Amino acid sequence: MEKNLRNFIRFFGACVYLSAFTVGGGYVIVPLMQKNFVEKYGWIDEKEMLSFVSIAQSAPGSIAINTANLVGWKLFGFAGAVVAVVATILPPLLITFVISIFYMNFRDNEIVRAVLTGMTAGIAALIMDVVCTMLGKLFRDRKVLPVIIFAAAFLLAVFTPINVVFILIFCAAFGVIIGSRTDKKGRDLL
Repeated sequence: MEKNLRNFIRFFGACVYLSAFTVGGGYVIVPLMQKNFVEKYGWIDEKEMLSFVSIAQSAPGSIAINTANLVGWKLFGFAGAVVAVVATILPPLLITFVISIFYMNFRDNEIVRAVLTGMTAGIAALIMDVVCTMLGKLFRDRKVLPVIIFAAAFLLAVFTPINVVFILIFCAAFGVIIGSRTDKKGRDLL
């Protein structure tokens, strides 16, 4: 990608747009980032996007901000990282400010409550889309080990009292160890 002002402004606008129209947390923004950054603009490839998401969810803080930060750094260096963070934080900050002003007026409104309940179902669908997209890519690439790790982490998180933080730390450590190795044909194991 050419590092010019037009692309810089387009990147800022894409981050603002994604952040402004994504409700439900960081995992909801991931498929939208993938559609914009990978498919629409072609700024990064799908493998990079998956790597950025993995790093972002392992790092402290919001996955949306962390992922945008990594993409911004890759595209424009330090300035891109700063712009990505500002562009991703700005819409929720402004929306929260406006909501806080009018909160008492619509706190008990049944329509608002019903809209938020309906949005919850949409958020769950978007999160499932992320999971299915990532798993589909792993199956297409015949990556068995990451699927096993995913299944084990899911089962541990759902059916055991183990804290999710420890599961993430274990998966990150396992990924570092196995990710640096290759099979007999020289292919990455992960």
